[in-house]
Amino acid sequence: MSVVIIGGHERMETRYKEICKKYNHKSKVFTKMKSDLSSQIGCPDLVILFTSTVSHKMIRCAVTESERHHSRLERSHSSSASALIQILETYAENA
Repeated sequence: MSVVIIGGHERMETRYKEICKKYNHKSKVFTKMKSDLSSQIGCPDLVILFTSTVSHKMIRCAVTESERHHSRLERSHSSSASALIQILETYAENA
């Protein structure tokens, strides 16, 4: 399964990827807005938005791309490792 994480802290980027790898998920992490973000997101199974640490422009881009590719979208106000684990656990139970 592929996961795209939008937002979060730069210093946690490696930790986010390690957590996803633990669940056997491929991951991409975008903590800053890039000019070609919409093309880099691709077609993931799950898009996770850490809403407290992300710009409105990034949120709009992520929501648009997730709707276009029919990806599941999860939002979390917290951008902690435990919040990511909880989302991945919930998704694993529902899959």
